[in-house]
Amino acid sequence: MKRRDLAELALLGALWGASFLFMRMSAVEFGAIALVFVRVAGAALLLLPLLALRGQWGALAAHWRPIAAVGLINSVLPFLCFALAAYVLSAGLMGVFNATAPIWTALLAWWWLGERPPAARSMGLAVGLAGAIGLAWSRATFKEGSAGITPAMGIAACVAATWLYGISANYSRRRLAGVPPLATAAGSQAFAAAILAVPAAWAWPVQSPPGALAWAGALALAFACTGLAYNLYFRLIAHTGATNAMTVTFLIPVFAMLWGYLALGERPEPDMLLGAAVILLGTALAVGVLRWPRRARG
Repeated sequence: MKRRDLAELALLGALWGASFLFMRMSAVEFGAIALVFVRVAGAALLLLPLLALRGQWGALAAHWRPIAAVGLINSVLPFLCFALAAYVLSAGLMGVFNATAPIWTALLAWWWLGERPPAARSMGLAVGLAGAIGLAWSRATFKEGSAGITPAMGIAACVAATWLYGISANYSRRRLAGVPPLATAAGSQAFAAAILAVPAAWAWPVQSPPGALAWAGALALAFACTGLAYNLYFRLIAHTGATNAMTVTFLIPVFAMLWGYLALGERPEPDMLLGAAVILLGTALAVGVLRWPRRARG
């Protein structure tokens, strides 16, 4: 990749890593439903004018049904899961579990589409899952936190979110191949906002409105970590290809832990660092970024 592409990749990793920090800042005061509505509505406000500027409204109109489905399974449901997890889990820990998304994508492609990975990649899936299970086992306590949510529930929510990302990735491959990525991104955020509009109005925190810091986190989550980040991601796909763009997966946990430590004093513990290393190793092997050394032939 060129230097500009590398800089954009690092910026994207920083933005998506910061999303877990901003959820930590805002989730409790907004509540999960209201926060996710602000997130997707803000992203839609940023992306829809860009879609119109590029003259791609026709693609959205022609494929609105599968795009709406992606809005539900790739935004509404996983964003709600992570917002709930933010009540009790650190930003870094959520970022680490987020790194398992490519593993679930590969496993679901194997089960759903019959795309059996080679033996080396299958070993990577096993390594990544072992790391996730080990980390979850060490952190899944049942001590209640905010709103009665326990760390075990938060971890289950993170796993559910990444599993939904895997479903969405495979569904998009089947139903949205050839559709301009910006149409999918902008349309999915708009449909997600429409889905959440009534629930968010019902769940809006009227009696104790969110403070300025919570609003700052929510708006940064919407415009920077979702709207701007989607645009960067699709620019990278166009300039460098999907495989290179997917390497952002390895930067997100690093930035999530960094921002959590700098802003909230959330110090990564040894088990989290070890779990992150095993998960990222498994992910790298599963998606083919890292390969097993080949035996030399005589």
